[in-house]
Amino acid sequence: MGLRSVSPEESCHVMDPDSLLDSGVVLIGVRHLGALLAVGGLKNLTTDHAELKPMHTVAEARGQGVGQHLLVALLEYARAAGLKQVSLEAGAADTFQSSHRLYAAQGFCECLPFGDYALDPLSVFMTRTI
Repeated sequence: MGLRSVSPEESCHVMDPDSLLDSGVVLIGVRHLGALLAVGGLKNLTTDHAELKPMHTVAEARGQGVGQHLLVALLEYARAAGLKQVSLEAGAADTFQSSHRLYAAQGFCECLPFGDYALDPLSVFMTRTI
């Protein structure tokens, strides 16, 4: 199920592939036996603060810890890059509750909107220090 299928356009903050590349987003993927299982990215907001872009795990790999592995890799990359804070925006619908639990288990807590985001009842904002 795509993000756009559960969120109205004004509350869907997905970047298209061209804008990902143009904005310098760092993409990290998880592969097993050559198959791409998950992908996620980090977009620098300032010299020490990045946004975790929405992660995606293919359906057949969900529930196997792939998303957690990817999130840890992204946080390790952020730490090695000298970042001090990572924030994210996620949907507020029940569909996203497993994502919220994953982020909370890695130290993220809810926060106010950051960067160019505004308050939106369909969004949850989370952050953590590195």
